[in-house]
Amino acid sequence: MAFVSNIRRVLGGSSSASSVLQSQFVSIRCNTTLTSPKLFISGLSRLTTDEKLKEAFSPFGQIVDAKIVTDRATGRSKGFGFVTYASIEEADKAREGMYAKMLDGWVIFVDPAKPRETRPLPQPQQEPSETGFRTNKTIGWCG
Repeated sequence: MAFVSNIRRVLGGSSSASSVLQSQFVSIRCNTTLTSPKLFISGLSRLTTDEKLKEAFSPFGQIVDAKIVTDRATGRSKGFGFVTYASIEEADKAREGMYAKMLDGWVIFVDPAKPRETRPLPQPQQEPSETGFRTNKTIGWCG
């Protein structure tokens, strides 16, 4: 019982200490400089639409594009999206203003968007051998 009360005291006893740690974390995360006007938005609700995203970010500047990434098969939101501004300064203001804010009941996080990585080309399918079996490098023999 004493152990539980000590944990509660350490974790929730000092709200000023936790707010100081939170503000330091936010300042470290937002400390990187933007190199493009495109922002990555994570933590979005599945109910958030492109229009709601654009409306939430429009007070910070002229939005060129606001897009939520959806699943190809189901068409549902994957919980993240991208917002592109006309200038880097507007994007920086939006990142600072919208970081850890509520949108549709969920806390969102705003980070600089990274360039898209190229994927390797898929490997061609192997022909079955004379016995009708083929090898699978991760599993072994498959029929």
